[in-house]
Amino acid sequence: MTYAAPIADLGLAAPDVPLWTPSEARVEASGLARFERHLHRTRRLLFDSYDELWQWSIDQREDFWAAVWELGAVRTSAPWTEVLRDGDRMPGSQWFPGARLNYAENLLRYRDQRSALVFQDERQLEPRTMSYAELHDAVARLAARLRELGIQPGDVVAAYTPNLPEVVVAMLAATSIGATWTSCSQDFGPEAVLDRFAQVKPKLLFAGDGYFHKGMDHHRLEQVRAVREGLPSVEHLVIIPYVVPGGRIDGIAGALLFDDLAYGGELPPLVFEQLPFDHPLYVMYSSGTTGKPKAIVHGAGGTLLQHLKEHRIHCDLVRSSRIFYATTTGWMMWNWLVGALSSGCTVLLSEGAAFHPEHSRLWRFADNAGVTHFGTSAGYIGALRKAGYEPGKHYKLTALQTVLSTGSPLSADNFRWVYRAVKQDLHLASISGGTDIISCFALGSSALPVHAGQLQVRGLGMAVDAWDGDGHSVRGATGELVCTKSFPSMPVGFWDDPDDARYRAAYFDTWADTWRHGDWIRIEPSGGLRIMGRSDATLNPGGVRIGTAEIYRCVDELDAVTDSLVVARAHGESEQIVLFVQLREGLTLDEPLEASIRRAIRSKSSPRHVPKAIHQLRAIPRTRSGKKVELAVRRVLEGLPVDNRSALANPEALDEVAAFAG
Repeated sequence: MTYAAPIADLGLAAPDVPLWTPSEARVEASGLARFERHLHRTRRLLFDSYDELWQWSIDQREDFWAAVWELGAVRTSAPWTEVLRDGDRMPGSQWFPGARLNYAENLLRYRDQRSALVFQDERQLEPRTMSYAELHDAVARLAARLRELGIQPGDVVAAYTPNLPEVVVAMLAATSIGATWTSCSQDFGPEAVLDRFAQVKPKLLFAGDGYFHKGMDHHRLEQVRAVREGLPSVEHLVIIPYVVPGGRIDGIAGALLFDDLAYGGELPPLVFEQLPFDHPLYVMYSSGTTGKPKAIVHGAGGTLLQHLKEHRIHCDLVRSSRIFYATTTGWMMWNWLVGALSSGCTVLLSEGAAFHPEHSRLWRFADNAGVTHFGTSAGYIGALRKAGYEPGKHYKLTALQTVLSTGSPLSADNFRWVYRAVKQDLHLASISGGTDIISCFALGSSALPVHAGQLQVRGLGMAVDAWDGDGHSVRGATGELVCTKSFPSMPVGFWDDPDDARYRAAYFDTWADTWRHGDWIRIEPSGGLRIMGRSDATLNPGGVRIGTAEIYRCVDELDAVTDSLVVARAHGESEQIVLFVQLREGLTLDEPLEASIRRAIRSKSSPRHVPKAIHQLRAIPRTRSGKKVELAVRRVLEGLPVDNRSALANPEALDEVAAFAG
C-alpha cells in the first residue's frame, strides 16, 4: 500500500480530500507494513488494501490473533492448545485456552538502562526518569513485600492516587503476583471511590497523600482515611508520598510508606505467577452517571494482546518510541498507556491541570522529552483552538510523529487545527472504543490518509459494523455500532454477576450474539468512520433520529462557544432539542448570539436540527474523564434523580441545568 506524498491545502481541503497523506517512506516504516511483512514471511499472504487485510482478520480470526501473538512475542510458561474455542458464542468464547502467562512479565521483558518512565507535573520541576532496570528492581522489591503482607493470586489491590510512576510500580508488583488491579484518580471524593471499590472488596489499598492542581496542593489524607473506613476488606494501606516529601502517615493507624517497601534494601528475585489467559487483571468502572458504576472485569491475556495489536500495528510503537497520554489513573487510557511498556518504549506520565501554569505546559513537556506520540482528548484540542494557541509556533516538536485523540468525537475543524497549528507532517489518529473493552473499535494507521472528522479504520480483528434498527448493515448512513464476532479483550464479565445477567443486558439485549456498543456511527465509502454520538442519547424530534455529533459539529465552529451539550426532552408524544452552551469569558447569551447559533445549525445541518431552547451554563457537566453527561442532563430536565453525581467532575453544573427544568 503506497500513497502520493503531497499534503492537501489545509485551509481549503474538501471533506473527501485527505488532510494528510503519508510518504512512501512513512508507509514502509509503519506498524501496519511491518505486520504485513510478517504475514507474508510466515504465511505467504499478500493484501492489496487495508480493507482486504481487515476482512481477512475478521474471516480468519484464529490465524489473525495467532499472528498478533507472534508479532508481540508474548511470553508464556505453557503454550496455548488452540486459539479459539466456542468462537460462535458471544459472550462465551474462550481465547487461547491452555496458555499460562503473566501480564507484568510481558511489560517487564526488558531490564536495561533505556528510560521506561518519565514524569513531570504542573510544577514543571526537572522530570523524573526511571529506567527499565530501575523499574524492574522496584517492582521486585515491592512484590516481595506484598507477598509478605499476604497478597495472593485473585486478591484485589486498589489504588486511590495521582498519576505517578509509583502507581505503575504498584500495578506491576500486584499483577506479577496475580492480584487484580483497580484504580481511581485522587480528585474523586470518598463517596465516588466507595461506590467503586466497595463492590470489589480490595485487600490492600495504595493511596497518595494528595495532588497538585492549578497551583494549589490538595492534601487528601482525610479522604484516604474515609475511604479506608468504608472498606472493611482492606487489611493494609500503603501511602505514596507526593505533596509532602518524605511522607506523612500520622493519624492513620497501621499505614505503611511506599518508599519503605519499594526502594532500597536487598534485591529479591522477581517471581511472575503463571496464570490462565483470562485471569482477571483489571476491574474498570462505567461512568456511573445514571446509577452505581458497573464493575467490568478484564482478563490479562486479552488486554495484553489487544494492546500489543493497537500499539505496534496501529500506532507504530517500537523501542525508540516515546508515548505520552494526558490521563488520570481513573480513565482506561491510563491502562492503555502503561500497556505500551510491553513494546519496550518510553512511557511519559503527567499530573496536574493541562493548562496550568499556561497553555504551553504539555507541549513544552513533549518538546523537551522528545515525545513521538502525543495523546489527549478531543476537548483539550478544541479548547486550544478556541483559545487561539498554536503549539507549532512555540516549539519545533521535531520528534513528534503522531497525535492521538479520544474521549469524544474530534470535529473536522479540530482536525484541520492540528495540521495548521501543531505540525503539517503528522499522523492524526482519532480513536474510539471504551472502558467496556479496554481498547478501541476504531483507530488509525500512519500508512493511510487522514480525512477531516473521520476515524481512519475499523481495528484489525474487530468485526465492527453499522446496523439499522432491523439489524441490517448500512453504509453512508447512521447506524448502531455493533461488533458481530467475539474478540480477546471482551470483558471476562461483571463483578459479582455469576450468571452474566447484567453483562448480557449491557451489550447483548438488542441482538443475540452481537455486541451493541451504544454509539451511532457512519461508515464512509472511504472505509473511515464518523462517531455520531451516543445512541442512548439520540435526538428524535418529530420521529427523525439525529445524532448529537451533527449539532456539535455546527456549534463547535462558533468562536463564541467554548463547549456545548445537547439533549432531547420529552414534549407530548414527541421530543424537543435543548442546547446548553458554555461561552467565552465575558460573553452572555443574548438574542443576537442565540440567533447566530440557530442560523449556523440550520445552514450547516437542517431546520430539524435547530434546538427549541438554548441556555448558557458556566460549565458543561462532564465526567472526571471528560465525557459529556447527556443522559444525566436529560434526567435532570425530566425531573428524575441523578443517582451518582459524585462521578462528575463538576456536579454543580447539574444544579444550573435544574434551573431550566421548568
